[in-house]
Amino acid sequence: MAEASVSKPRPKHLDLVKIRLPLPGFVSILHRVSGAGLFLCLPLLVWLFGASLGSPEQLESFRAVIGNPFVKLILLGLLWAYLHHFCAGIRFLLLDMHKGIELPQARFTAAVVLAVSLGLTVAIGVFTW
Repeated sequence: MAEASVSKPRPKHLDLVKIRLPLPGFVSILHRVSGAGLFLCLPLLVWLFGASLGSPEQLESFRAVIGNPFVKLILLGLLWAYLHHFCAGIRFLLLDMHKGIELPQARFTAAVVLAVSLGLTVAIGVFTW
């Protein structure tokens, strides 16, 4: 029986601070985080939508809630989550069709997803704030 060659020992623990995740990895993690955030905040969004379409009293409560700067910040975060999830979803759809799977293209499209989602968030956020 042949003996196995000496290999580098596997780490016993992962030091998450020292791990350098590539940009496509960050986009993938942010895609999951944004999807989870959108799902968890769905009741808030449905309530806000219903209040905006309801009676005049509900509309006034909607305006009171939306006028709060903390709620505006949360909605700005949800806007980014939606835009990032949408852009990254298109990127992953193209990757599933074997478009842009080479490393330089994958890094470029990951940077484009971040730039477009942040740019659209700033543009729409400034317009609606």
